[in-house]
Amino acid sequence: MKSVQGAALLAAAILVVSPMAHASAQDGLAGLDRLVRPKAGQPEIMKASEVKPGMKGVAWTVFAGTEPEPVPIEIIGLWQNAWGPKQDVILAKMGGKALRTNVAGGMSGSPVYIDGKLVGAVALRLSVFSPDAICGITPIELMLEINEFDNALPTDAKTPDKVRVQASLPLPDDMIAKVTAAGASLNFPAQSPVMVPIETPLTFSGFHQEVLREFAPLFNQLGLVAVQGGASGRLGSPKPAPGWEEALQPGDAVAGVLVSGDMSVTGLGTVTYNDGRRVLAFGHSFFNLGPVKMPMSKGEILFTNASSYQPNKFGNATEIVGALHQDRHSGILGVLGDEAEMVPVTVRVRSFGEDNTIRRQKDLHFNVFVQQKWTPYLMMLTLYNSISGLNDYREECTYRISGKVDLDGQQQMLVSTMEAPGELPVPAPMVLAGWWGDKFSRLFSNAVKTPRLKRVDATVDLLPERRIASIENAWIPATEVRPGDQVPIKVFLRPYRGPRIERTFNLKIPAGLPRGNHRILLSDAGTLNRMQTAAGMLNRYIDLPQVVSLINQERSNDKLYVSLVEARPTIYYDDKTLPSLPASVLNVMQTGRVSRRPFAISGESAVEQMAIPFEYVISGSYALDVTVK
Repeated sequence: MKSVQGAALLAAAILVVSPMAHASAQDGLAGLDRLVRPKAGQPEIMKASEVKPGMKGVAWTVFAGTEPEPVPIEIIGLWQNAWGPKQDVILAKMGGKALRTNVAGGMSGSPVYIDGKLVGAVALRLSVFSPDAICGITPIELMLEINEFDNALPTDAKTPDKVRVQASLPLPDDMIAKVTAAGASLNFPAQSPVMVPIETPLTFSGFHQEVLREFAPLFNQLGLVAVQGGASGRLGSPKPAPGWEEALQPGDAVAGVLVSGDMSVTGLGTVTYNDGRRVLAFGHSFFNLGPVKMPMSKGEILFTNASSYQPNKFGNATEIVGALHQDRHSGILGVLGDEAEMVPVTVRVRSFGEDNTIRRQKDLHFNVFVQQKWTPYLMMLTLYNSISGLNDYREECTYRISGKVDLDGQQQMLVSTMEAPGELPVPAPMVLAGWWGDKFSRLFSNAVKTPRLKRVDATVDLLPERRIASIENAWIPATEVRPGDQVPIKVFLRPYRGPRIERTFNLKIPAGLPRGNHRILLSDAGTLNRMQTAAGMLNRYIDLPQVVSLINQERSNDKLYVSLVEARPTIYYDDKTLPSLPASVLNVMQTGRVSRRPFAISGESAVEQMAIPFEYVISGSYALDVTVK
């Protein structure tokens, strides 16, 4: 769609306003009650170049409930190149109720009319402590450009990986570091009195206050304000609700839905126009993701919090009526009646008593927005929320998780691990959530194929006491063994508290094990996973099936692994392990005559023989030297 033709088609999206809306400044506040709210239609457009200082107009926004109210506007002037080259912003002063509330979060997208012509959307405000309700208006012609863009992703998309953080100490997971360090940024919040995009209230329903406290700094640095709110049960399904055809009239509250169901996360703004099918809103970006498929919902406003520092609307997302298709610099565009695919997630939280029986179980069902950078963080956020704020929580508690992910066209992904409180100042639930989110990050960061998740299921068990144990010592009755022998081995583990744990087992020496010196390695999961995980990261273009295979091969940290080690090299590449390679084969692979694939080499081969389950997080390793006769 070219500029003239596209503008004509998109202009059809603008709404008809009654002639009563032409009220002038002389009518003052008394004239506002005679205005008729805009409806879907084709009003005229006033370009930014036609706007002059002193002009009077009216904006429409919801202060409480679902009905937008008129707000008088007086034009201050045209702020040239404020958005960027040849992208002007119209400066104006809001009157009426806005004098008390100030320019509040959630007003983004409020349509502004002058003499019945649509001028643009309220989108900016002064960043700090303004006694006047000064706003910036995104010209409607900039918003009309949105549907004419190609499908290229913007380079400045606001995603969690782009947040500038300053980590002050090493943390066990990169995702956790970004979240926890976000609050420690030395330049937050910015104190410069400049015009900035109005912060989008990101409403969290069904989330514990502790979760918002941990994650709010991350969202604040993305231009979003985390607030507690609610959402109707009708938000549980991503399918558009009946009556979507008449939804989201200009001035109505609108929300982008990141999570829906037993817990929800929604970003709130205001509709600028609606042509009966397509909707423009916000007047600035949501996350600036470019092409996007995100559920779009109606909203209701509970109240508007008045403040000269951080005024915000508090509201609920009510029911999904379509899908956002574009998230661009000058606004968002949605299509009524469309459905955006979400990932259905079930999290089952079980609390165990001292007798190792289930005392209580809670099942949570929700859907997660699909996007390569946001889906992993939302998985992390929702898991952390699922296990936070429980009455069964205690400081000395161990968390065990098992999960499965159904992928379209791929083998099922199966994962499990345990986490217990440690020495780092990071709560165990956050460490567990970071581990969970990292699995999805590895899927969605695949450079060959985008995964399509059909369903996610996770079970989290809360076990009493801190269950960690380190491998302390091991014993074997004789150091000389023969192939085929059953060798008794005794291993000793030191738990966090309590007596030493002793376990005896028999290890069968493989019949084909060559004579000579070998080692029996008793180790944790990390010792065996390390080389294989590193090898998988070497190949930037590893395919999705290999990523799933690598994740499935990862060993769980609640087991003790017994391996036989011999002094012959092992090569790891992609999801493959080639142990005990002859020197001739190794030389060929190193010269690159067989494959150009990157691979990692270990000077020894550790062949896993058995895994012994424990109800503890196992750490450390111990080796026994044996001679095969």
